[in-house]
Amino acid sequence: MGWSGDLPKAIACGADAVMMGSPLARATDAPGRGHHWGMEAVHEDVPRGKRMNLGAVGTTEEILLGPSHTPDGSMNFFGALRRAMATTGYSELKEFQRVEVTVAPSQHDKR
Repeated sequence: MGWSGDLPKAIACGADAVMMGSPLARATDAPGRGHHWGMEAVHEDVPRGKRMNLGAVGTTEEILLGPSHTPDGSMNFFGALRRAMATTGYSELKEFQRVEVTVAPSQHDKR
């Protein structure tokens, strides 16, 4: 999960849960305050890989609930989900998980 638009896509495809490591690491009240170990760093005892500075964008509450003060999709994850559900006419999450999903071909698929 990287951007707020990814949450409604995952739920619409049937997900019951999502992993939000990097977006939450960008919170000003997160322990790393905008720093995050990359995916290659998964280890029980010793962090490995490169420590990345993702930049802090706001509090955990702002990242999850808004309001967003950046237009890049890095904040207000639940707002994006609410908007997608309202746009498609769903008010229940379990109903939204059964929405018909259409995948548009990318530029790479048109060869």
